[in-house]
Amino acid sequence: MSEAELQNWLEAYRQAWETRDPEAAVALFSDNVKYYETPFGLPAEGRPGVRDYWANATRGQVDIGFSHEVLFVSQDRGIARWWASFTRVSTGARIDLDGVFLLEFDHEGLCRELREWWHRAER
Repeated sequence: MSEAELQNWLEAYRQAWETRDPEAAVALFSDNVKYYETPFGLPAEGRPGVRDYWANATRGQVDIGFSHEVLFVSQDRGIARWWASFTRVSTGARIDLDGVFLLEFDHEGLCRELREWWHRAER
């Protein structure tokens, strides 16, 4: 995977999140993906798991913004720092996230494993 390909993948991830589109998110992942939202939680598995995760996670978010910076890329791995913010529908609070992705890709450029670490601030 090249840096440009990872940038394109992250841009598609941004668009999926900002538009709250689980189908667009699912298209970024392999059939047998493992998606770890937190280091100690069980992963969402397979495309159906990612679809369910995304539908639930983004349901209560509006005014979403996402940006990223590629830190490392190799043949089948990438590391990126990312920032996101959104308004929580239930409370009106503004949420800011600062995170890191550790990504593994298959030969077709689909993510086969996503691990993320993030910190949240609420205002």
